[in-house]
Amino acid sequence: MAAASPPYELAFVLGGGGVLGAHEVGMLRALAERGIAPDVILGTSVGAINGAFFAADPTLPGVERLSELWRESNWSERTAGAAVRRLGTLARSGTHVESLSETRARLVSFLPVQRIEDLQVPFQCVAASIERAAEHWFDRGPLADVVLASCAVPGILPPVPIDGEHFIDGGIVNSIPVSRAVALGARKIYVLQVGRLEQPLSPPRRPWEVGLVAFEVARRHRFAHDLHSLPDDVELHVLPTGGSAAPAYNDLSGQFRIRRIIGTIQRQIDSAYEASLRYLTQS
Repeated sequence: MAAASPPYELAFVLGGGGVLGAHEVGMLRALAERGIAPDVILGTSVGAINGAFFAADPTLPGVERLSELWRESNWSERTAGAAVRRLGTLARSGTHVESLSETRARLVSFLPVQRIEDLQVPFQCVAASIERAAEHWFDRGPLADVVLASCAVPGILPPVPIDGEHFIDGGIVNSIPVSRAVALGARKIYVLQVGRLEQPLSPPRRPWEVGLVAFEVARRHRFAHDLHSLPDDVELHVLPTGGSAAPAYNDLSGQFRIRRIIGTIQRQIDSAYEASLRYLTQS
């Protein structure tokens, strides 16, 4: 069980990025091999899932179990029945395509512990509160619920109700939460990101790109602002993905073409592992 308390000197910060989160698994493997142990782990969206798993077992065997989960996850649920089910959910709700109860049940089935307090390393994840229009950090409580809140992408999942508030994806308010690590006292921070920051932005050309471009501008602006605001005594390491040809931020066909995703998961893990290990060796 996590016993450390603030200030936390060394933090792992895991950003959001959907299926591109496989990169973070390779980075965790490199960090574990180098014996770099965090005092606290902070996660957003898919980074909350990866971070929670590593916080439960911050070892090489633990990373391998997380790798297996990524390789075996049912990304291939593309049957006609699944499509009809999602369309039915959208027709009933008018706002989302996935069932909150079914998604929570899947999270409960593979998350390693039931509560944040049961993790070996202190862990926090962020979600966006609708009622307060603000970021909210969870550092205790049912793990599946808070991770689900951090991952509740609008349009995909409905808002997650917790203690009278409704929460949506943490990437909306703090996609790569370096600022939270600084606020908790960290003076050495390792950022695990999915490669989107390496993709250039351009004006939208299609209707569906309008929201994507706006979201990318907001998330990148927040991260850039946090970097420029770092105290002088903070040592920051942004781990590389190795350029594993992740889809561009506005490439919906690439991000949702399931066969392509399945084929790149292992390459993402391996590419980020090799690039991060070289970086850590040279640092």
